[in-house]
Amino acid sequence: MDVQQRVGPYGLVRKLGEGGMGVVYLAEDSAGRRVALKTMRPELAAREEFRRRFGKEAEAARRVARFCTAPVLDAGFDGGTVYLVTEYVEGPDLSAVVRRAPLTGSNLDALAIGVATALAAIHQAGVVHRDLKPSNVLLSPVGPRVIDFGIAQLADTVTPVTIAQSMGTPAYMSPEQAKGEQVTQASDIFSWGALVAYAGTGRPPFGTGGAAEVVYRVINHVPVLDGLDERIRPLVERALEKDPARRPTAQGLMDQLLGRTEVPVAAATRMVSETWTPVVVGVLAAVLGAGVTLAVVRPWEERGSQPGTP
Repeated sequence: MDVQQRVGPYGLVRKLGEGGMGVVYLAEDSAGRRVALKTMRPELAAREEFRRRFGKEAEAARRVARFCTAPVLDAGFDGGTVYLVTEYVEGPDLSAVVRRAPLTGSNLDALAIGVATALAAIHQAGVVHRDLKPSNVLLSPVGPRVIDFGIAQLADTVTPVTIAQSMGTPAYMSPEQAKGEQVTQASDIFSWGALVAYAGTGRPPFGTGGAAEVVYRVINHVPVLDGLDERIRPLVERALEKDPARRPTAQGLMDQLLGRTEVPVAAATRMVSETWTPVVVGVLAAVLGAGVTLAVVRPWEERGSQPGTP
C-alpha cells in the first residue's frame, strides 16, 4: 500500500475512492470492525478556518440518526491529517447501478422513500447535505444509504472555484446553489428530485455536457422527465421547483410517498427494508495484475429480472 498504514487509531485496508474533498479508505478500528475513513485533502486540512470548523461540523453530523444513512462514528486530527469515520456500507453506488438499467417498480419507490428518509434524519439534526448525487447513495442489501453528509458543509470554507469542483457534477445542484446563493434544506429536496429522476430514467433531468451548460439549464430550463414513472413524477416535479419555498420538505416527501402524515423516520426505514428486493449475486472477477475477488451486491434488480447491458 503506497499510503500510510494508519490514521489515528484506524488501520487502513485499501482505498475505496477519491473525490473533491479527499480520499476514502476501507479501514478497521481497534476491535477489528470495518469502517469507511475519509482523509481530507492536504490543501484543505492546512487551512486554519477549515480545521476550526471541522470539529463543529463533524459533531453536528454525528447527531444524525442512522436511518437510511451511513452514520458518522468518529472524526479527528492525526498530525497534518484531518479524517472522518463513518459506518462502512457494502454495495454499489446508484450511478453504477443505473448504468446497467434504471430502477423500476418497488425498487424505485424504495429508493425515493429511503433517500427522503435519510434527508429527514439529516435535516432533523440541523444539517444540510449540499452534495446529494448518485455517487453519494449506496445500495445496500437492506436499502439505500445516503453518505457524505458530514463533509459537504465544509466546502464553503474554501474558494468558490474549489466549491464548484468539490460539489461534483452540477446536474444535481439546486438553482440557488448553482448561483452561489444561500443553501438551505430546500436545496437538498431539489437534489432529491434530480436524483430520483435519474434513477428512474437513466438520465439527469437537466442533461449532460459542460458544467456551465448544465448549470444554465438547471437555473433556466424545465427538467426533462420523459419516461419517469407517472406515479412519482408529480412529486419529483414539485421537488424540482425553481423557487425553494414551493418545494416540499423531506417529511412532506415521506408523507406523500407513503400516503400518510407525519410518518416517523424509523417507521419509514422499516417500510423501505420491507419493499426492497435484494438479490445478492457473487461475481468473481480477477483485477488485472492484482488477483482481487469482487463480490457484487445487486439489490436493485426485481426478482427474476435480467441485468441490463453495462
